[in-house]
Amino acid sequence: MPSSRRTGRVTLVEVAERANCSVSLASIVMRGAPGASEQTRRRVRAVAEEIGYRPDQRARALRRSASGLIGVTFGVLQPFHAELVAGLYEAIGASGYEMVLSAVVGPVDDQQAVETLLTDRCEAIIMLAPAMGTRRLRALAQEVPVVVVARPMSVPGVDTVRIDDAGGQRLAVDRLVSAGHRRIVHVDGGRAPSAAERRSGYRAAMTAHGLGSRAAVVAGGLEEEDGARAVHDVLGLTERPTAITAFNDRCAAGMVQELAVRGIGVPDDISVIGFDDSRRARTCPVPLTTIDQDTRLMARLALERAIGRAQQRYLATDQVLVPRLVERDSVAPAPR
Repeated sequence: MPSSRRTGRVTLVEVAERANCSVSLASIVMRGAPGASEQTRRRVRAVAEEIGYRPDQRARALRRSASGLIGVTFGVLQPFHAELVAGLYEAIGASGYEMVLSAVVGPVDDQQAVETLLTDRCEAIIMLAPAMGTRRLRALAQEVPVVVVARPMSVPGVDTVRIDDAGGQRLAVDRLVSAGHRRIVHVDGGRAPSAAERRSGYRAAMTAHGLGSRAAVVAGGLEEEDGARAVHDVLGLTERPTAITAFNDRCAAGMVQELAVRGIGVPDDISVIGFDDSRRARTCPVPLTTIDQDTRLMARLALERAIGRAQQRYLATDQVLVPRLVERDSVAPAPR
């Protein structure tokens, strides 16, 4: 029986074509990373064996140590990510490295965005608030240095740079209580990164002020339309609130606009505090009091960690930044 092996170097593209899958999926299988079914793994490995594919260890070594590239995954629809990317470009300056972006949008998830960067031989990867599971992140960190930004987590070998999310919510509640508010509601971010920590911080702060029995969390989200929808539930509570803390500035801006449509003034009737200190906080019809994440500092630290890890100068660490309250126009004394 004649051999099906061909002469010349077999590429991963050929393996993917014969196995009827994407190159990124074939790469996952050949690297032993999570993200492929057992059936797919058997098929891809069988094809690789049949045509004589062998991973290029030299390319892997080059990617890890000689490309001069730092990869970044980001949510293309997230304005907060855009501010972090701007901070990364500002920070990379004269570092001697260049940045490669890979967007997470629609059908392209974090795993696929990362595979593109691995193909580009990036020495380290910065991931902005990734939704990727911890098991996949752990496997990725065995391939290349990984820095996760704006997501609380603890994964061996993965750097994190983040704000104290719970502490930020405590600042928001403290400010509202100091203005005389006692009926304070939190509109959360659902399953978004950091949402659980901000909910926890809100509840802890309410309890610390003796208001634990009045704590109420309403489903929200990341977008302005999520905040607008949440207003219906906020106003439907048995005890109408005089103040709201929101998961982020966009959610808060959506609430401000919807409250205005309903004839409810911010801050005269209801005070609102956002989170992020994004551009939206400044352009909202009522400029938002908010919690500053300092995107420029966060970006600079993330880049320092990525370059240091690529050069094997650092061990992975968890860097937590201290939040800061930024006062604007959306908070007033509690109405009588």
